[in-house]
Amino acid sequence: MSGGGTGAPVPGGGTPRLLPSDPPGGRRAMAVWGIGVAVYFVAITYRTSLGVAGLDAAERFHINASALSTFSILQLLVYAGMQIPVGLLVDRLGAKKVLTIGVVLYTAGQFGFALSASYGMALGSRALLGCGDAMTFISVLRLGSRWFPARRGPMVAQIAALVGMAGNLISTLVLARFLHSFGWTPTFASSAVGGLVVLALLLLFLKDHPKGYEPPPAPAGHTGAAFVRRQITDAWREPGTQLGMWVHFTTQFPAMVFLLLWGLPFLVEAQGLSRGTAGELLTLVVLSNMAVGLIYGQVIARHHAARAPLALGTVAATALLWAITLTWPDEHAPMGLLVVLCLVMGACGPASMIGFDFARPANPPERQGTASGIVNMGGFTASMTTLLAIGVLLDATGDNYRIAFTSIFVLEALGVSQILRLRRRAARRERERLVVSRVEAVHVPA
Repeated sequence: MSGGGTGAPVPGGGTPRLLPSDPPGGRRAMAVWGIGVAVYFVAITYRTSLGVAGLDAAERFHINASALSTFSILQLLVYAGMQIPVGLLVDRLGAKKVLTIGVVLYTAGQFGFALSASYGMALGSRALLGCGDAMTFISVLRLGSRWFPARRGPMVAQIAALVGMAGNLISTLVLARFLHSFGWTPTFASSAVGGLVVLALLLLFLKDHPKGYEPPPAPAGHTGAAFVRRQITDAWREPGTQLGMWVHFTTQFPAMVFLLLWGLPFLVEAQGLSRGTAGELLTLVVLSNMAVGLIYGQVIARHHAARAPLALGTVAATALLWAITLTWPDEHAPMGLLVVLCLVMGACGPASMIGFDFARPANPPERQGTASGIVNMGGFTASMTTLLAIGVLLDATGDNYRIAFTSIFVLEALGVSQILRLRRRAARRERERLVVSRVEAVHVPA
């Protein structure tokens, strides 16, 4: 994690020792960080709400598959494009201010989506929502780094992602039923009230850091366009940042695309399932994500060497299950295969978090937000590209889902090639930093 200090490694691989500036964690840290995670939880609920309303949106706005995919593409385009600016803002302003702006924007976007009577107004609302959503996760990572010891970084990040997936669970279980029972406007308008609740908690109780652990003031010259360019360039030059971005790019998008938009249509229209059964399979992806996140967080916190094998193993398993599903000789794949596919896709989200675990030790505390923004761009860029590709291929092939979903393999192949290219460089650079941190752990100034 970023933060005022580091839990320095000790020779022999024992428990990292705390340096004087390392935050202590504890119940107070859990309470404050929990507010930030609640903000992220609501953002995920709003982000994924279209995943259970895709068919309703197509009917409401009288649009085809390409136009439907534009909703999520625009939302993710705004999200991905905002990542580096948000990272810079978090480094400069702190998590509380950025989270406040984010909540206001995504709540306004959700209200606007509820009231949208035209396709154009709905697109604008999703863009606003994506802008606010973009400000949440990097801010939550920064909160974790300011309130918890660095050695807790992988587990804290995985838990934040896990709680975010619970927001996805709300979308698949609650919003879907509300949409069926009450209709479009009441469902989305009532869900927007959640944003007002977390905004009040945020303004009243959230603090950027514990007392006595204030970050040092920015040195002279750490403002302006030249500093911004240098901050981005320095973060990108680190092999760990690049590797983190490509890990995020390669692992996240298959499940994101499935949950965000195309999962329900694929299961209903291509596999012949009822909406209820399709919703249960989407829920299975989310539940698997939450369970695997806890396992990955524990493993990586104890064995950093497991990061790349876990990421590449997740990609391989996902590609294999999709290949079997899409080439199944019968028209519909068997339910058992679809269940296994959804279980495996549940590992995509936790695997994408490994990207941050490569970027974190590669960058100093004052550059963590920027580096996290670069990493976070990866998966959302891949998701946006795949959402568009599937929509275009569906329209071009007369709704042939087998052909449309093969676009997944193209991006996975690109990402794996980059991960393999960068692995050794990032590992060598990280070992060099480890030597430095060991020296600092031994020679602590009095």
